[in-house]
This record gives sequence, C-alpha cells and structure tokens, in this order.
Amino acid sequence: MTHFLSSDANPEGHKLETVLSTIRKDVILRCSKITDDEKIEAKKVLANNMKILNLLTEAIDLAENSSFILDKSFGPSKSSSGGKPRIGG
Repeated sequence: MTHFLSSDANPEGHKLETVLSTIRKDVILRCSKITDDEKIEAKKVLANNMKILNLLTEAIDLAENSSFILDKSFGPSKSSSGGKPRIGG
C-alpha cells in the first residue's frame, strides 16, 4: 500500500507531482530562512538544498509528463471513484 500516492488501496492519495511540488515548496521555505546566514555549514546546506531543488524540479517534470501520457492515452484517472487502474491492472 502506498502512503501518499493514489493507488487501489489508497484512492484518496495524491499525484506524484503534487507530493513532489509540496516538498519543493517546503525546501524553498527552509532555504529562505538560511540565505543570510554566513556560517560555512549554512552555506553548504543551502548549496545542497539548491541541488535538491533542481532534482525535485526534474522529477516533477517527469511525473507531469507521465500524467500527460496517461491522460492522453486513457483519459482521466477514475481510481478515486473505484475505477480500474489505467495501466498495470
């Protein structure tokens, strides 16, 4: 069973791109709190977070592309209303 994502067992779950976007927003908020901190550790953490943000953005783009492919090929998901999975089911 998935904890956050939509699935047969969790029809009220979220799309992958939604979860990743929420995480990205949280990382941005954390970054904003340390941008003026001149400590070496803060600078390293900020640099790491910037790399993480880039990777999250790439992951969001991939997830959105997958949703686009599924929507185009099979129409909107009906799993939240008890419908069958569009693929893998």
